[in-house]
Amino acid sequence: MQIAVPREVRDGETRVAATPDSVKRLVKAGHHVVVETNAGLLASMDDKAYEEAGASIAADFKACVKGADLVIKIRRPEATEIKAMAKGTTICAIMAPFNDRETLDAAAKAGLNVFGMEFVPRISRAQSMDILSSQSNLAGYKAVIDGAASYASVFPMMMTAAGTVAPAKVFVMGAGVAGLQAIATARRLGAVVTATDVRPAAKEQVESLGAKFIAVEDDEFRAAETSGGYAKEMSDEYKAKQAELVSNHIAKQNMVITTALIPGRPAPKLVTKQQVESMPRGAVVVDLAAEQGGNCELTKCGEVLVHEGKTIIGHENLATRLATDASALFAKNLTAFIELLSDGEQAALHINTEDEIIAGTLLCRDGAVVHPNLQS
Repeated sequence: MQIAVPREVRDGETRVAATPDSVKRLVKAGHHVVVETNAGLLASMDDKAYEEAGASIAADFKACVKGADLVIKIRRPEATEIKAMAKGTTICAIMAPFNDRETLDAAAKAGLNVFGMEFVPRISRAQSMDILSSQSNLAGYKAVIDGAASYASVFPMMMTAAGTVAPAKVFVMGAGVAGLQAIATARRLGAVVTATDVRPAAKEQVESLGAKFIAVEDDEFRAAETSGGYAKEMSDEYKAKQAELVSNHIAKQNMVITTALIPGRPAPKLVTKQQVESMPRGAVVVDLAAEQGGNCELTKCGEVLVHEGKTIIGHENLATRLATDASALFAKNLTAFIELLSDGEQAALHINTEDEIIAGTLLCRDGAVVHPNLQS
């Protein structure tokens, strides 16, 4: 299989879909890898490292994808890139079709086979391919680091000859992969950490990391999870009690980190303008959902702003701010996925839709959008 690794061209994207280490694995498996020049430069990986790993270097995108069976990218292709790829070429990338259906339809019209890596099913066999988890882990870590950099005080309690400095109070809203990493990182830095989540099962995970769980823990809350692990819709009475509890809690926090995302929909609003205004001066809000509209009413995607002495951080994609490690993890996820697309010893491209991982991630094939969740 000939695999192309183009340079990412979307604004702010610093990652690359293959590293020299992943190239070595792909070449050893019998694949021919072509990397566009400077594709890994922003992730601290130069052309020489790729060549030493066994890749060929192409001068531009067109030369990189010429003759390619598979094109691997971080972000969905631009219109010019779609036009440059031959009919029948297969693409693996984060496609974000709910935010940009036009690109997906254009790829289908061009006869490209498209895999959306964010659609990898959450099953044990697919854990090594789960790009959302690997990138969210880094985002949770970076959220705390960025927040600490904007916070004008220290995180841990410090006892000095001049007196004692109180530890920072950090509240994490959402205890998924990113939220749990944020909790762990803030705890390692010495903060007093609390967290909330709509799933009762999250309480044990939060407490295992040394944080305190914040929720109205009545009978309705304890029954608020389906057998599949999803949160049930809560009553208006419960929502009101939980909102009051959270509002009172936010007013005492030095930092709030929000992590709530809903696939295909705008991010839910968790923090109001009034709640931000109730926080102490110098407090920080880090919004991991800025790209989807933000969990905080004041968030502006791609901006860091100050409102009444409180800083609201709305970086568009936190994983790109850790380009080297983010690329390495993404590349490992992709390499594991490519093994599923390889036809044994011949190392040829083979799309086996009988495999649930392949079927779950395949968005376009033979000129049509085929994923059931994307049917018009």
